[in-house]
Amino acid sequence: MKTLQIILLIFLSLFGAFCYSLPLSTRGRWIVDSETGHRVKLTCLNWVAHTETMVTEGLHTQPIKDIAAKVTSMGFNCIRLTYATFMWTRSDYSNKTVAQSLDSFNLTQAREGIARNNPQLLNLSLQEAYEAVVDELGANGLMLVLDNHVSKPMWCCAREDGNGFFGDMFFDPKEWIEGLTQVAKRFKGKPQVVAMSMRNEIRGPRQNLPDWYKNMREGAKAIHSTNPDVLVLVSGLNFDKDLSFLSTTPFGLTLDKKVVYEAHWYSFDFTQQWQTQPLNRVCRQRADEFQREAAFLITGDNAAPLIISEFGVDLRGVNQADNRYFNCLLPTVAEKDLDWALWTLQASYYYREGKAGPEEVYSVLDYNWDKPRDPKYLERLTILQQTIQDPNSTTLSYYLIVHTESGFCVNVEGEDNVHGSSCRERSKWSHGGDGWPIRLVGGELCLKAVGDGVPVTLSTDCKSPRATWKLVSDSRLHVAAMDEQGNSLCLEATSSNYSSILTRRCACVKNEANCDPQSQWFKLVPSNLS
Repeated sequence: MKTLQIILLIFLSLFGAFCYSLPLSTRGRWIVDSETGHRVKLTCLNWVAHTETMVTEGLHTQPIKDIAAKVTSMGFNCIRLTYATFMWTRSDYSNKTVAQSLDSFNLTQAREGIARNNPQLLNLSLQEAYEAVVDELGANGLMLVLDNHVSKPMWCCAREDGNGFFGDMFFDPKEWIEGLTQVAKRFKGKPQVVAMSMRNEIRGPRQNLPDWYKNMREGAKAIHSTNPDVLVLVSGLNFDKDLSFLSTTPFGLTLDKKVVYEAHWYSFDFTQQWQTQPLNRVCRQRADEFQREAAFLITGDNAAPLIISEFGVDLRGVNQADNRYFNCLLPTVAEKDLDWALWTLQASYYYREGKAGPEEVYSVLDYNWDKPRDPKYLERLTILQQTIQDPNSTTLSYYLIVHTESGFCVNVEGEDNVHGSSCRERSKWSHGGDGWPIRLVGGELCLKAVGDGVPVTLSTDCKSPRATWKLVSDSRLHVAAMDEQGNSLCLEATSSNYSSILTRRCACVKNEANCDPQSQWFKLVPSNLS
C-alpha cells in the first residue's frame, strides 16, 4: 500500500507540474493536447548530454532543480536533451558511472562539483544519471524532447565525422534503431517526455533519398511501436536544413498523429552575405529559402507541425552576421508561430574537442551558469515564447506590429500614446493590405505619419496618404506611408530604448550598398488570441 501511495504521489507531481494533460498529438500543422485538442506550443532550450563524457552539462555548478528553475523563469517550457546512441547500445559506454566517465578525462573539478551539487548522480550509471535528469526536469514542470544527436559521443557536427549518414563509420542503421528502441522503452510512461527526435543534422557525402526514406521510416515505426505516446521528430538532409523533397514524395507515415518535422536555421552558410550584401535582399532570400525547404510543410491539405529544433546566435553581441540573421529570423518565425528549440542552455562544457571547461557563447546563461548572459535578448524572445495563433479560437484575426530589432510590439497607452513596449502587452491592429490604413481594432482610430523624424500618432483621418500603409522593400519589413511631397516615410524605432515609434525617410529600400535598415524593420504578425 505504501508503495502504491508513493507511485501515485510521483504521478500526480508530474502531471501537476503541467497546465495541460499529456501526451501530445498533432492536428494539422499544430501540436495539441491529446485529450482536449488545445494547442501546446513547445518553446525549448537545447541542453547537451551527447559529448565525450555523456554527462548532462553543468551538473557541477548547481542542483538540477535550480537549473530547471532558471529555465522556466526565462520563459521556456521544454528541454531538447541530447544523447549519443552508444550510451544505449554498447556496454563499454553504458556501464560507466558518472564518476568513472569524468575521471577518464581527468575532470577532477567537474567531479567534485557534481559531488557537491548533485551527489545522488555521481555513482549512477550514465543511463541512470540521464534518466534522473529527465525525472527532475519533469518534476519541475518541463517537457522533454529526447534528441539522438550522434552515435559515437563527440562534439557535433562536421561533414565527415563518421556520424553523418546511414552507413558512416559510427552510424550503423541497425544499431541506431536499437538505440531508438531502447530510449523509447526506457522512457515509456514518463509523461514529461513528449517527443523523440530521430537524428540530429543528417549530413555528409553518403546522403541519398532512398536510404533516408527507408531508414527514417523504420526508425519512426520502431519508436512508435515501442512508445506510442511520444511525438516522433523527423529531420531532413544537409545538416537538417532541407526537407524540400517531401513536397513531391511525402514521408508516408502519420503514426496516429504523432509525426512532427524539424529543421535548423543558423547564419553559418551565409555569413559573408549577412555582412556584405543588402540586408533587405538577403533577408528575403533566406526567408524564402526556409519556406521552400521546410516551412511549406505547415501549409496545404496534408499540413504537419514543424519545429525549428536549433537556431541561435553568439550572445556576446560581437557577431555581425548573427545579429542581422536573428533580426530576419524573428519575424519569420513569429509570423508562422512555429514551435522551436533555442541553442542553447549549457554555458560551458566539461570537455569538448580536447579541451576541459570551454565556454559556450551561444548560451542564454553566463559562464558560471548563474544569470542571463543578455536579458535584452530574452526580452526579444517574448514574442516567440507566446502563443500567437490558436486553432480553436473563434476570435477574428488581427495583427501585432513587431519591431524586429528590439522584439517590442507597437502598443497604445491611453488615448493616443503610440509606443514600443513588451509584447506581453498586445494592441490589436487591422490592415487590409498595401494602400490600406492600419487601424486600432475596436474603434475608428488609425496610425498616421506626421512627418520625417516625428512620432506617429492616432487619427480619425484614415484616408490620407499619411494614414495608408504599404510594404516597400524586398524584405517586406518596411511599413511606409507617404507625406505631402510624395516621399515614403517608414516606421522606425529609436535605438536608445526603442520605445519611441517615429517615421523617417525609408532607408535602404533600393538595396543601397553599406546601408543598414534594421531600425525600420517591422512585421505585421497575424494573431487570433482573444
